[in-house]
This record gives sequence, structure tokens and C-alpha cells, in this order.
Amino acid sequence: MANHDSGYKQIFSHPEMVRDLLRGFVKEAWIEQLDFATLEKVGGSHVTDDLRERMDDVVWRLRWGAEWLYIYLVLEFQSTVDWSMPVRMDIYVMLLYQDLIRAGQVKQGDKLPPVLPVVLYNGNPEWTASLEVADLIAQAPVGLDRYRPRMRYLLIDAKRLGQADLALDRNLAAALIRLEKSPTPEDLRTVVRELIDWLKTPEQTSLRRAFAVWLGRVLLPRKLPGQRVPEVADLQEVDTMLAETVQEWTKQWQAEGWTKGWTEGRQEGRQEGRQEGEAALLLRLLQRRFGPLPVRISDRIVAASPETVEQWFDQALDSPSLDEVFRE
Repeated sequence: MANHDSGYKQIFSHPEMVRDLLRGFVKEAWIEQLDFATLEKVGGSHVTDDLRERMDDVVWRLRWGAEWLYIYLVLEFQSTVDWSMPVRMDIYVMLLYQDLIRAGQVKQGDKLPPVLPVVLYNGNPEWTASLEVADLIAQAPVGLDRYRPRMRYLLIDAKRLGQADLALDRNLAAALIRLEKSPTPEDLRTVVRELIDWLKTPEQTSLRRAFAVWLGRVLLPRKLPGQRVPEVADLQEVDTMLAETVQEWTKQWQAEGWTKGWTEGRQEGRQEGRQEGEAALLLRLLQRRFGPLPVRISDRIVAASPETVEQWFDQALDSPSLDEVFRE
């Protein structure tokens, strides 16, 4: 897991990846107002008063008009979903603000810069954690509710993005997710060759190498458990290696290697297609019955399992209110 995390962090240490992640997966009009030419990486280490440090986050900033806007990207690749993620994200953003104040970048009388907190999740379990810290706080007496924190984070659930979500022209972030989700070795090579074409200028050498190292150290070993994957330093080497060795690897590891990995990928793809279709039907039904839906409801439906969506669909047919649809 450590190699997986560090590989992703290395890739997202390149501005092209952050740019394409925002352009491709943040569905907001204000994204078009950002000056992506000003993207610059910010130190992601924040020290609290008790000297605990966070060294593993990816923090960027870019211009939004005359102001800076910060992107706080947390890469979440654990086997279980952390239900306290809203609290964690709230803390991380506050630590970023504290760091900016201590560094003198925000002075008395200045406004704190806006921050977009993003969680890029790549785990297999369904993401069940709330997206807003207010959802974790108990009901308060009338008048006290106004003091409840309401910060929200953006979840990008890579495993549950469908083909339509990833059909983005020359989008590097989408290509990274497509590599993870490639259902066959041939599909994997297709994406690798696209990246070779997209990243062919000398200025992109570092990002090409980051993709190659991640493929060689993280993705291919996971697809080929127990098999030694040669060290590679460039995407062309990855493509050549795949062309020369995939057939032999397939013969040797039919039972528990590559073939198993790609079979699971096909099954996962069919499951995702089913999930997307059922979620779309439920969203349409609820909108017809109750009008425009809160974002938190839409997000919850999209992230839910097909079985849960089916249960909610049945309850939506005759529930008198939106809250009743989601009763346990």
C-alpha cells in the first residue's frame, strides 16, 4: 500500500495531473475561471501545536482572478472507509489556514483564501462516509444549530466512475483511472500508447517517468501477483515490455495471475454498469416525486451499492417524504 500511495503522490506532484483532475471531475462553472498556468505546489506539511506532522498530502494553489485558490488533495487508498473523513478534512483545511497565517501569507485584516478539499478514493468498498462534517453532529437545540460546522469535501470515487465519466479528450487524470480499470491487457496497452503520444515533449519527461514507475512498481505487480516485473523508467519501455511478455505471463499465471486480475476487472465493469443504471433511475424517480435533490442525497445514491439502491427505489414508490425513502 505504501508503494501505491507514493506512486500516486508522485504523479499528482505534476501540475498537468491536477489541472486535468479539476477540469475533468469538478463539475462546477467556476473551474473555467481558474488560471491553470499559475498552478504551483505548496508544502503539504502542517504542524499542529503538539508538533504532529502531516507529510502525505498534495497541496496546490492557482489564481482565481486576483486571488489564490488552494486545492487540498487527499489520496485515500485504504481497504476500509474512514467514517470520520469529514472531521479529518475539516482539520486539514484548518491546519492549512494556520500554516498560511504563521508563514505571514495571510495577515490581520486579510481574507483567508478559498480551499477546495478533494478526496481521491480508489478502494474497493463502497464509500459510505458522509461528505459533510455537519452530518456527523447530533441534532442541536433551536438556536445552537447555527454554530454547527458545515464544511464539505469533494469525493472522486475512481473505482465507480463509468466509461462516460472517463471519456475525456486527452485528460491525464482520466487516463490514470482508465489504467487502473483496464479490463484486458490490450486495453492497458491502448492507454499506455495514448500517454506516450500525449507526453512526448521534453518538458513532460518527468511525468512520463512517473507514470512508468507507477505502472512497473504498483499496477503491474498487483495484476501479476508473485511475478517479477522488470524495472522500467519510461512509458515506451512499458509498452515494449507488455508487447513482449504478456502472452508468456498469461500462460504462466492463468490461475492466479494476470488472467484472474482481468477477469475480476470485467466483472467489476459489469457491476459498475448495473450500479450506474439503477442509480440513474432512482434519481429520476425522486426528482419527479420531490423536485430538485440536495447534493448530499445525489452523492449518497451514486456511491451506494446496487442492492441498497434497489431498496431505496422500492421505498421511494410510496414514501410520503424524501427522508422516509432513506429510512433504515
